[in-house]
Amino acid sequence: MTEPDDVYSDDAEVAVAAARAGADVVRALYGRQLTRIDKGGGDFATAADVAAEQAILGVISAARPDDAVLGEEGGQQGAAGAARQWLVDPLCGTLNYAAGTRLVAVNVALRGGAAAVADPFSGEIFFTGGETARVRHDGTDTRLAPTPATGLVDVNLDANAPGFSATDLLADPRFQARFRPRVMSTTLALAWVAAGKRAAYVTDGGDLSGSVHFAAGIALCRAAGCVVTGIDGAPIGPSGRGLLAAADAETHGLLLSMISGPQ
Repeated sequence: MTEPDDVYSDDAEVAVAAARAGADVVRALYGRQLTRIDKGGGDFATAADVAAEQAILGVISAARPDDAVLGEEGGQQGAAGAARQWLVDPLCGTLNYAAGTRLVAVNVALRGGAAAVADPFSGEIFFTGGETARVRHDGTDTRLAPTPATGLVDVNLDANAPGFSATDLLADPRFQARFRPRVMSTTLALAWVAAGKRAAYVTDGGDLSGSVHFAAGIALCRAAGCVVTGIDGAPIGPSGRGLLAAADAETHGLLLSMISGPQ
């Protein structure tokens, strides 16, 4: 059942429309032989990334012509110091997508405000106006309810930051006794934490709050009531270290103790 519209912000609807436009492109181009754009270090974009970003920018520029945008593929558009800036990752999970795996997401976030994460293949769009988080599917909006019940934890196994090893976490007997690991390396995992499909998500790195890859997922988790910090338990920010987003305080505390080492 769709909840009253008075809790939704106009910016949230812009984010939803933009994410949907990007998801339509990603879905339409799936399975084709796509041109790859080398970014170095084994990273690359595809023609789908570029086309999806263009579709997203079209929606944002029409609805919010004075806002700035930072896109993963197109970079900065508009003033970098603008009061309102949209963060866009048109295809989060390009490696999965290019390999024919449908675990991908389209991310659109207004810095410090509304956000949307679209799953191009399920048709779900997870979104927030800043206060609550919902998922829109088949024209119906449902409030997200995080829960640790699945016991599934997505752990990003990319390069580890000093003092943190994802492999050590997975080998910890306390982790093995309580959780089961999954690896997606995409904001879809964060949306699933907010929706109760995952108990937690863990990744290393620096300050991810302003990242086009993570901003939308972080906003969703916060609005849904998840516990969101760095992997050191400190608030996410300029001096932050990675990301630990958990469905509840108990799960967050358990994982934090494992990351910190034997007690």
